[in-house]
Amino acid sequence: MRSAWVMKLKPGQEAEYKRKHDEIWPDMVALLKSQGVHNYSIYRHGLLLFAYLEKPDSAPSQTAGVDPVIQKWWKWMEPHMETHPDARPIAEPVEEVFRLD
Repeated sequence: MRSAWVMKLKPGQEAEYKRKHDEIWPDMVALLKSQGVHNYSIYRHGLLLFAYLEKPDSAPSQTAGVDPVIQKWWKWMEPHMETHPDARPIAEPVEEVFRLD
């Protein structure tokens, strides 16, 4: 399964958002890999973030039965991006309109 979505940074938070991802927690990486997540990238254009990942169709959703590591990550990233009241990033799905394999 491939997924893509967009999120938004708060103004002035670009460098701190990148720094935190440059120092991603080993337990977050281990959790994502344990769920079969691979080819996960986040790109930035101004304040707009574009995220893309691939994982098995059977892998759990990151928002269903949320793991405490993910909840902690969301809370840590909350000051830097637009979020829901529970600190979950506001993420809008992106429609795939072209693919070349």
